[in-house]
Amino acid sequence: MILVSSCLAGLKVRYNGTHRLDNTIRKLVEDNKAVTMCPELLGGFSTPREPAEIVGGDGEDVLDGNAKVVELSGKDVTELYIKGAYATLERAKKLHVTLVILKEDSPSCGSSTIYNGEFNGTKIAGNGVTSALLKRNGLQVISEVQYVEQLD
Repeated sequence: MILVSSCLAGLKVRYNGTHRLDNTIRKLVEDNKAVTMCPELLGGFSTPREPAEIVGGDGEDVLDGNAKVVELSGKDVTELYIKGAYATLERAKKLHVTLVILKEDSPSCGSSTIYNGEFNGTKIAGNGVTSALLKRNGLQVISEVQYVEQLD
């Protein structure tokens, strides 16, 4: 089974109430080859919500207690991101997931790039919190871009 970010399947769960539909990903879900999840909703957030970025590192650093996830207003929401990451990991284990396709750049789901924590649109190399936790637990995590590239 494949686990995919809900927003990639067209569900309006992003911080601003939108989706990032990828028709290739949606087809996986429609064909019952993939299931959707949103770590941020699993962590307790609602939609819409304030944008958040990782400050002081990446998801690895958040899990190690050396960085935090902060909303634009400055509110520390680290614990909710960690809660969502662990809930996603549990779901992946229950479903015997073999591949995870997550939305690039997200503070939860980024698998190779995230925003730099300054809310200025600059991206840096790094994992989101959920991506980092899943990788630490031996799951293969890729972005939607990497998935589509594999198909070519």
